[in-house]
Amino acid sequence: MCMYCKNDTLVESTTTHVVNYKNCTIIIKNVPCRECSQCGEKYYTDEVSERLEQLVAAAKKLMQEVAVIDYGQAA
Repeated sequence: MCMYCKNDTLVESTTTHVVNYKNCTIIIKNVPCRECSQCGEKYYTDEVSERLEQLVAAAKKLMQEVAVIDYGQAA
């Protein structure tokens, strides 16, 4: 169930996760999620959330102005 609009239908999807950190932008493409069919709100599983945190932490160490990561291809 969607926490925002209370719709019961969440569908499997992918999204792009964007993090702004200092003067850098971290873009993670093809992130698996569940998306509300009514309002479009996206939800991550605990596993995906943990992996996103790891990918963002690794990208922060590189400190590039823009970092683009494909979730499905990140080891």
